[in-house]
Amino acid sequence: MKQRWVFWWIANIIWIVLFAVGTFVVWTREVDGAGVTQTPELKLVAFIVLLAVFIIPLIIQIVWLIVNLKKGREN
Repeated sequence: MKQRWVFWWIANIIWIVLFAVGTFVVWTREVDGAGVTQTPELKLVAFIVLLAVFIIPLIIQIVWLIVNLKKGREN
């Protein structure tokens, strides 16, 4: 496997692990950093914010995938 694909897969695994850990923290905490008791609605809002933050790396990974596919066709 080419080096660019290995790096792409490693980056994807890192992002998936970070997202999973962030999701676990959001859904299991009882009180947030400001001392507010977390209701299911507040947990959902926090999860949506986390999801919005992870959209940027997702877009970067998709662009990186397209570049890798185009370079693979050229070779």
